[in-house]
Amino acid sequence: MAEKTMVIIGAGLAGLSTGCYGRMNGYKTHIYEHHTMPGGVCTAWKRDGYVMDGCIHWLMSCKPGSGFRKIYDELGAFRDNRLMFLDHYVRFHDQDSDQALDFGSDLDRLAADMKAIAPEDSLSIDEFIKGCRDLAALDMPAPEPRELGMGAGVKSLWEMRGFLKYMIKYNVPVNQYTLRFKNLFIRECINKLFLPDMPVSFLFVVLGQLAGGQLGCVEGGSQRFSDAIARRYQELGGEITYRASVEEILVENDRAVGIRLADGSEIKADIVVSAADGYSTIFQMLGGKYLDQSIRHRFETWPLFKPLLMITYGAAREYSGEKAAQLIKLPKPLKILNQETDSMHLRIFNYDASLAPSGCTVLQATLETGYDGWIDLQKDSAAYDREKERIAGEVLQIIDGLFPGTKDSIEVTDVATPYTWFYYTRNYRGSYEGWLMTKEALQTQIPKTLPGLQNFYMAGQWVEPGGGIPPALYSGRNLIRILCKQDHKIFTVAGS
Repeated sequence: MAEKTMVIIGAGLAGLSTGCYGRMNGYKTHIYEHHTMPGGVCTAWKRDGYVMDGCIHWLMSCKPGSGFRKIYDELGAFRDNRLMFLDHYVRFHDQDSDQALDFGSDLDRLAADMKAIAPEDSLSIDEFIKGCRDLAALDMPAPEPRELGMGAGVKSLWEMRGFLKYMIKYNVPVNQYTLRFKNLFIRECINKLFLPDMPVSFLFVVLGQLAGGQLGCVEGGSQRFSDAIARRYQELGGEITYRASVEEILVENDRAVGIRLADGSEIKADIVVSAADGYSTIFQMLGGKYLDQSIRHRFETWPLFKPLLMITYGAAREYSGEKAAQLIKLPKPLKILNQETDSMHLRIFNYDASLAPSGCTVLQATLETGYDGWIDLQKDSAAYDREKERIAGEVLQIIDGLFPGTKDSIEVTDVATPYTWFYYTRNYRGSYEGWLMTKEALQTQIPKTLPGLQNFYMAGQWVEPGGGIPPALYSGRNLIRILCKQDHKIFTVAGS
């Protein structure tokens, strides 16, 4: 029997995963990508010898033998790449009070440091540390798709049984949970560890994984990770066409039959998969014709990950001994367009010498910002460049105050705005991980199909609330499992 043909929109991680598992299971796949390289948001770029890494802060469940590590291995993500395990999550530094707290892999040390700052919160600190410790040994397998039937759901519940009690007990937003802490510094530290609106149980998972030696990153940065999966896909016989923007999903009698590119060319296929932006897919490529109330509700009411302003510097000096991840509470708010922010994340890539020339270091500041103002401003290129330059200069002043001499060592400055994210990835309103990790979003299972449309499927962060790299990868894997069931095939990872 001839292979079914499949076109996949987008060569981000979800599209690459879909392509890899599609090829492993006998589908003839071809990916069409808007950009000039694979990876989507999981990307990096070079300027004058410095690598500007746009994505991976840490990868979860990296330890060999873990439930999710097998997916990394099936996709070849670490092949010819060196995996570096982390022992530090972030240093929170309040410049006003000059207080600092390190969140590292040693939970006993973390507990002692927290109690030294806030002895009045000892009981709450013990509870917080216990949550992290209990989840340190937790295996995090990919969830089973509900489309495989009740048995798959029961299997997922059983595999996640160690996490379920924490999901139930601590299924409250971080900013509500931290109200139990009397010390305002400790409260703010925990609030800003990741996202204040997400369930606190996720914080336990991340810090638990750090303590359990499960968090890592790839030497050489995010693009090395994406390139490895793209190579795996092409070794399996998959095809990718770059600079190929999809403008329309072709539909005949409520069946997806192919795609039309921006150059007018049409490609027909038995199956169409969009691993691209969800809003563009549903409301533009399909013209908003295949909707129901739940889809409208999501796009009208669900909050998104806020867009980022990312400023990367190439510094001709070393920062040995400095913590690689720092969260800085600023002494006074920094104005970005018509908004203000009181904190910024700072990454010091002193742990990866491959990202900079010898004796040099990449520094990167990220700040949350709005979307509409940047989209309007980019229409005036001179004003857009002036605002980027102004903010980059003010941020550099802050960094120089922390690490004197930095300002005079800068050789390269690169600024990525929410418009940059949209221009290269088409992500809706510049949201780098899609739906925010709210209680409603995390409890909702979004179908990978659209109502009334056959032969069409979606993969990626817009059908896997919470975003991030593991969901992108297992989204593609689970989609192919669903198709194999429909086509009466036995799902395989042959050749891995």
